[in-house]
Order: sequence, then structure tokens, then C-alpha cells
Amino acid sequence: MELEQQKQDLDAYSLFVFNIRSASTRDYYLRRLKGFFNYIDLLPNESIIKRCDYFAKRGEEDSDWAFNNIIRFLQFQRERVDKEEIAASTLKNFLKAIKLLCEVADITINWKKITRGLPKVRRYAEDRAPTIEEIQKLCEYLDRRIKSIIYIMASSGIRLGAWDYLRWGHIIAVEKADKTFGKVTVYAGDEEEYFTFITPEAYDEVKKWMDYRKTSGEQINEKSWVMRHLWNAKKGRKFGLVTAPKELKSSGVKRLVEDALWTQDIRNKSQINGKRYEFQSNHGFRKWFKTRCEMSGMRSINIEILMGHSIGISDSYYRITESELLDDYLKAIDFLSIDIEHHLQTQLSILGEKNNQNSNLINRKLQVKDEQIEELKARDSLKEDVIANISDQLLTLTTRLKDLEQKVT
Repeated sequence: MELEQQKQDLDAYSLFVFNIRSASTRDYYLRRLKGFFNYIDLLPNESIIKRCDYFAKRGEEDSDWAFNNIIRFLQFQRERVDKEEIAASTLKNFLKAIKLLCEVADITINWKKITRGLPKVRRYAEDRAPTIEEIQKLCEYLDRRIKSIIYIMASSGIRLGAWDYLRWGHIIAVEKADKTFGKVTVYAGDEEEYFTFITPEAYDEVKKWMDYRKTSGEQINEKSWVMRHLWNAKKGRKFGLVTAPKELKSSGVKRLVEDALWTQDIRNKSQINGKRYEFQSNHGFRKWFKTRCEMSGMRSINIEILMGHSIGISDSYYRITESELLDDYLKAIDFLSIDIEHHLQTQLSILGEKNNQNSNLINRKLQVKDEQIEELKARDSLKEDVIANISDQLLTLTTRLKDLEQKVT
């Protein structure tokens, strides 16, 4: 009886939220549901909780009512796709939110009848990865957290939702080739948990951020959130909130990056292409990571592993060690590094190496030239000896001829 009462107390909204792990995905789905409810004029003045509960109860009693409203709404969105006001993928995302609500509310819908009429979704987006210059400019934003956020995302390829899990204990220093990398456990404790790496400059930057918080008065340990809300530093440690850290969730990270994009004039209205900007504010760094790793010559299968992707049947058979993955990741350091000084040092190193190669080439050519001169000198000396020998022989012959002439006379 008690169990039955608990089931009755669970409203559709609670079940809906329970089935979404990521906070950013939850907010996204709720916005889609609001758009759906607004279109069908469902309790416009009520909260999202009451609207979900009403739709669930009425839909369970009358599935045809729910089906017809879904079709009506999707038909409207399909017309928007035809007018190129929204992408086909946006329509699919509306459907995902509605479908999840129907599933948790036990509303019986024939989804095949719905999905057959939807436009096909392009399997890839037209947006690009950001350039190194755009990322460098983004990191100049006046918020000390931005560099750690961008460096970690760009050098590891983690998704935005990973910030909801990431604590300081999930980033471990790893020594390799006289450099200190960071090994990052992503989605720790979740069934989708995996690990990836961050570059030495990224590890150094996030460590400086954590050290700053420690010296400011925060108790840092392995359970400390890597990203937190800022505190009022002007009032000093005693009156600030540095000792009461509040996690900066993925939604906060997203807002911070978007604020930086607009403030740094990397994003403006003139750059919008249709309904998209040239690159996505957070997923763009994931594209950057994959592109740069490919450019470095890393094995594609290893890149997919570090991005947390399934590698198909190879999941069961491909077994690469952590050390071997890091060895392959070493190839990508220069390609994933963002700091201008690092790139200048790399360029100087390349120029120095080229200068050494040019010096060696010049020295080699000079050596060959010296050898050729010595050879010519040796040949000249030989010629002189030959000429002297011939001259001696001619002199001898001349003397003999004179002797013969005297005898004849």
C-alpha cells in the first residue's frame, strides 16, 4: 500500500527530470516542452510542473488527444523547416522531449506514424571549429576561470556536461617525456565514465587556479569542484564567500564562455549563418580537439577513445594501455597548445633546428669544396711532376741527339 502511494505521489515532471542525467540537457528539454505547451495553449499561466502533470493525466486517459496535438505541433515545426527558419535537427529535438514525457507518463503513442513524416536530419553540421587566434583572444577575457575552462576543453575534448562531475581529485598529474600532463576521469561514477588527457599547459593553468583558491582561504581537497562561483575578493577572506564554495555547473560554464565570446567580439550578429553561428560556443572545442589530433598524426581510433566515443565491435577487442595512449597523445601537444608563448617557443625551436640544418649543410658543402680544392691541387702537383718528367726526358733525348750528330760529323 505504501509503495502504491509513493507511485501516486510521483508526478510526471519529477519522472521526466529523473530520466535526464545532465543538467544542461534537462534545461534544454524543458525549454522544448514549454514551446510545445505554448503552441497547444496548455495551461499558459501555470508552472511547468502543473503543465506536465496535466498533459500526462489527460494523455493517459485520451491518447488520441495527445497524438493529435503532437502531430499538430510537429506539422507547424516542419513548415518552419521548409521555410528554413529552423533546422531539421531542431524539430527532432522537440520530438525527443515530448517522447520522453509520454514514455514516463505511460501515454501510448504510435511513434512510427510520427517519425515517418519528419524530414531527414543532416548527419553533420555546417559549423566549424574555432581558430587558434579566436581561442587565444577568448582566453584574454577578464575572468581568471576562462583559461582553465578553455584549455581543459580544447586539450581533452570533453563535453559541456562533464563539468557537472569534475572534481579536483579527477585530475591526476602524469609525468611523461619530462613534461607533466593531466589524466582526467570524465563522468566519474557514471556508467559512461572514461578517461582522457590534458596538455601540460592546461594542467599548469588549472593547478594555478586551484592554488589561487587555496591561498585565498578555500579548503582544497580531492572533492573540490574544479569550477566554482567567484567570491567577493574586495572584502577580504574574512568577509567573503571563498570558504563556502558553490559549484559552477555546466550551465554556468556555458554562460561564462558565451559572455566571453560576445565581450571579446568573437561572436556578433553579423557572423550568424542562418540560425547558427560559425562555431558552437562549447561543442566547437570538441571539434577543435578532434581536428587538431588528426592533424598531429594520432591514430583515429585512439582519438575516439579519448573523446569517449564507442568504437563499435572494437570496444570488445581493442585493448590499448594508458601509457600507449599517452605516447600517441604526445604527438598532439604542439597542435593542442594554445598559449602564444608556447607557439613562439615552438617556432623558435623549429627555426633553430632549421638554422642548425642549414649550418650543417653549409659546413658540409664547404668541406666538399675544400676536398675538391685539395684534389685539384693534387692533380696540379701530379701534372707538374709529369711535365717535369717529360721535360727531363726531352732534355735527355736532346743530349743524345747532339752526341749522335757529333759522332756522324
